Amino acid sequence: MIAEVKPTSPTSTGTRADDPVELAEAMVEGGAAALSVLTEPEHFDGSPETLERVRAAVDVPVLRKDFVLEEAQLDVVEADVVLLIVRFVDDLEGLLTAARERGFQVLVEVHTAGEFETAIDAGASFVGINNRDLAALEVDLATVEEVLGAVTVPEDVTVVAESGIETAADARRMRAAGADGLLIGSAIMEHAAADDDGEAATDRIRENTETFTTAEREDEP
Repeated sequence: MIAEVKPTSPTSTGTRADDPVELAEAMVEGGAAALSVLTEPEHFDGSPETLERVRAAVDVPVLRKDFVLEEAQLDVVEADVVLLIVRFVDDLEGLLTAARERGFQVLVEVHTAGEFETAIDAGASFVGINNRDLAALEVDLATVEEVLGAVTVPEDVTVVAESGIETAADARRMRAAGADGLLIGSAIMEHAAADDDGEAATDRIRENTETFTTAEREDEP
């Protein structure tokens, strides 16, 4: 599971003021295999500096989540993985190559079966299927099911389900649909009370993360 350090978003209310490093460490203690850190400032209150601090503090891979549209943006900050969104990228194959030349792994995000095929044709090894329509900001968990029901996933491609995963049952549903992994942000961050602070906040974040990592293990043979 990829847990997301997410101060705010266009679909949430308010902004968390917790130390992102403490939250990231709690997520790892809760079993997260990787972390996602927002670096987009306008809509998500993220920053490259936050990613740098988190990456220095944890020993799991860290995904940079931002709207990367051109090659120069890849040089803003180091990360283990970078996100490319098919909907917004004109030259996906070229940007994939540029990212890999810099040592990044790449998570290519899609929302439709057509975008999934575009990602595969461009050479993606990790594909995230976003249950949220970024145009309407509406979420439908059936998106992952519909996309994976319509495409053939190559054996060497890892599929990650993104957005709208609010409960352990949702996590199991996404795994049953064929997702190899999950990216979960709001359900971990927002289910921790906004007025929690200090140790209470990190404890709640750790517990929330454990809820989803335990759900994933329940599906393993």
